[in-house]
Amino acid sequence: MLIERIESEGLAHYSYMLGYGSRALVIDPRRDCGVYVGTARRNNMSVKYILETHRNEDYVSGSRELAAATGADIWHADSQLDYSYGDPAEDGQTWELGPFEVRAISTPGHTPGSMSYLLSDEKGHPWICFTGDALFAGDAGRVDLMGMDRADGMARMLYRSIFGKLLPMGGGVIVCPAHGPGSVCGSGIAGRTLTTVGLERQYNPRLQAGSEDEFADNIMEELERPPYFRTMERLNVEGPPVMGGLPLPPPLSPAEFHDRMERAVVVDTRQVACFASAHIPGSLSMWTGGLAGLAGWYLRNGEEILLLTDGDTEKASRMLFRMGYDDLVGYLPEGILSWHMAGLESSAIGTVTVGQLCGILDDGEEPAILDVRSGDELEEDGSIPGALHIHVTRLPERYGEVPDGKTLYIFCGSGNRSMTAASFLRRVGYDNVSVVLGGLSGWDSASCPIDLAKGRA
Repeated sequence: MLIERIESEGLAHYSYMLGYGSRALVIDPRRDCGVYVGTARRNNMSVKYILETHRNEDYVSGSRELAAATGADIWHADSQLDYSYGDPAEDGQTWELGPFEVRAISTPGHTPGSMSYLLSDEKGHPWICFTGDALFAGDAGRVDLMGMDRADGMARMLYRSIFGKLLPMGGGVIVCPAHGPGSVCGSGIAGRTLTTVGLERQYNPRLQAGSEDEFADNIMEELERPPYFRTMERLNVEGPPVMGGLPLPPPLSPAEFHDRMERAVVVDTRQVACFASAHIPGSLSMWTGGLAGLAGWYLRNGEEILLLTDGDTEKASRMLFRMGYDDLVGYLPEGILSWHMAGLESSAIGTVTVGQLCGILDDGEEPAILDVRSGDELEEDGSIPGALHIHVTRLPERYGEVPDGKTLYIFCGSGNRSMTAASFLRRVGYDNVSVVLGGLSGWDSASCPIDLAKGRA
């Protein structure tokens, strides 16, 4: 029996491939689907079935792409939606993989028509449940995506799905969710890469609720919702275009790259120090590891994108492709060096260490400080007195609150997110910005001690 989990870096998305004999089944495939085709080929299998657990919001479904490559049949969840492809999975429907059976179980709550899929062994015993976004390791699905006015009803549906259908399967049943830690689809997903119904019943904070009311009260929180989610909602029902593989942007000369910049945004995925010392004016800094978490807040689906990388162009393209950013119109093969060799202008952004900023404060200056950490980080690690706090994901809609006219020091705890914020502010007209490198562990200002009133005092 083939059972394989495929993780999509950045989005913390898990898809699964099951197979026996000559047949294979894929659950929640990603858009760059060559991994499934390759695995099937190596195991002398053909992908026959594609199952979706719900209408995804954080990535483009790869179901149509994979079906076009393999001829597999698609079954989707959320049958109340007007899908343009596939057939609706029905509660209790089964798919056979030799002596093994996969059965659909209706588990609404995250979305109105979410499905889980239970794999039974050759003797019919429940073995592995693919829970989609209904149940995670350490968390349960968010219930705010249909609107907070419907969150209470969604939470109660999710309670009945988990406590009435998933937990009764038995403590030994393995749980395989659609996301791991770092996903925006849950606020407290744990790092247990392998878990079971029994482990979740014992350790998952969401499942300690003593009643439906308590569960609903605890889970009804409005989480961050990147703007690109709306595009994913539409694409994953209309059916995204079939691209026939990962489209890579064409290499451009510096002159060609420069000409395209009039109608395109430049995304620079190099490390902070490289971007700080020299970058193309107007470009956005999104280091490769943070690209999936930031692109959805700073880029619009449908706008043209130019890439400048450290040689990871395919990796960056893959991450953007999974999020529906298909208009990758070019990249610089030789990077910033070729830009300089062509005699084109570059910019720099100043940096200071945490110690240097503390020295500035202790010398009596009153600089403007923008802290782009999350609210949870402030609670956990403390806040900088007098700093303006705007989470990096909210800056595109709130940058008008940022003071202008004197040096703005931008802090995040490392410098990565601060550089994204600084590059964005430069792009919209803020000239005097400086990035603070380092975290609060190095903070030693006598005149401006960290406020731990809400932290770990």
